[in-house]
Amino acid sequence: MIKKMLSAVALICLLAGIACAEGKKNPVVTMETSLGNVKIELFEKEAPISVKNFLDYVKGGFYSGTIFHRVIPGFMAQGGGFTTDRKQKPTNAPIKNEAANGLKNDRGTLAMARTSAPDSATAQFFINVVNNDMLNRPSPDGAGYAVFGKVLEGMDVVDRIVSVKTHNVNMVFQNVPETPVVIKSVKIVK
Repeated sequence: MIKKMLSAVALICLLAGIACAEGKKNPVVTMETSLGNVKIELFEKEAPISVKNFLDYVKGGFYSGTIFHRVIPGFMAQGGGFTTDRKQKPTNAPIKNEAANGLKNDRGTLAMARTSAPDSATAQFFINVVNNDMLNRPSPDGAGYAVFGKVLEGMDVVDRIVSVKTHNVNMVFQNVPETPVVIKSVKIVK
């Protein structure tokens, strides 16, 4: 009986041309930082490889104790790869770039950080604080940067993160928060 009712609801939605939940919702995580919490929805359907990769790191506790090591006002906040003493954590193998998934690097979206090689993303990510159209596929290098999530709550925290005082450390680290912004934990909410 319930199955028939659900099928009827799905048919009504289809005929009416409206989106209806299929019973499976996107994963949601809460990122606890030293400046507050950020709740993030992950787009599993559009970016399955990136979401699985991110959740594998979350489940392993990888992000606990990492920092936002590069923050640029009017651009983005990047983190998830270095400890508070700027030591890079060992990562899993790089993943395929999913920038062709139709998602845009708009304010509040989460995207995979990578090197100049399109399929080089591992654990690092960034949160866009403005619409960064130049990061969408095919820009800047023909590949783009893969969006895989969006901030649901806590964009004010992200704005605080990107507004902290920064400095350059050697020639390697630029736009590093003077006082580390620490990711205390990332936990799956649903």
